[in-house]
Amino acid sequence: MPKTKKESNKEITEEIKVATEKEKKIAKLKEKAAELAKEVKGEEEEETLVPIQDYLKSSIHLGTRAITPDMKSYVYKRRADSLAVFNTTLLDEKLREGAEYLSQFAPEEIAVVCKREAGHKVVELFSKITGIRCFTKQYPAGILTNPNLETFFEVELVFVCDPWTDKNALNDAKRIKIPILGICDTNNYTMDVSKVIPGNNKSAKSLGMIFYLLTKLYVEKRKIKTQVPPIQEFVEGWDDLVPPK
Repeated sequence: MPKTKKESNKEITEEIKVATEKEKKIAKLKEKAAELAKEVKGEEEEETLVPIQDYLKSSIHLGTRAITPDMKSYVYKRRADSLAVFNTTLLDEKLREGAEYLSQFAPEEIAVVCKREAGHKVVELFSKITGIRCFTKQYPAGILTNPNLETFFEVELVFVCDPWTDKNALNDAKRIKIPILGICDTNNYTMDVSKVIPGNNKSAKSLGMIFYLLTKLYVEKRKIKTQVPPIQEFVEGWDDLVPPK
């Protein structure tokens, strides 16, 4: 039985309505896609503190063969020689966060400790530029916990270059219940560290890069009127280093 004109018009109206709804949905999807593309583009365009190649030159991304459960989330992969490799983008993010955390404290409120010889030079340079008191080679027992000592002083933050080798300072900070900022390699445990800066804490090159960036950011954020030397002062032979292929 042939359709009446009224029925035909109704079908056409329904088809137009369906088509219009589809167009609206497609338009919304396109709008969401455009927003997402904008967000992704923005993320891609966000610059790292230094070029990724510079991070690779410094070996900041190379961990150890041991990976603790605490540090697993920072690891990207293992190399063929079983060395862990840090996620370089994550290192950059955590360095920014570490600098932001550090800058909440005035120089006289911080003590930085580095027993490992590879970090002595850069920690002393960091101390000289920022005015933050440092302890290299040996950390004096009780200096933060025994008021009877002539050398006793109070701080609000202890910054350790390795929670293991600098464990005496870490334990003192725990005892007096103040926060701890720590550079943590893949073999470190972080249960006592308030703020983690992940990265290679065994290499002079890597520690040089870390302290170069922390110095720059701390001076900038605290508005300290001093000139930060170029990275060549923090990493010996920087200009001759070549990033791994």
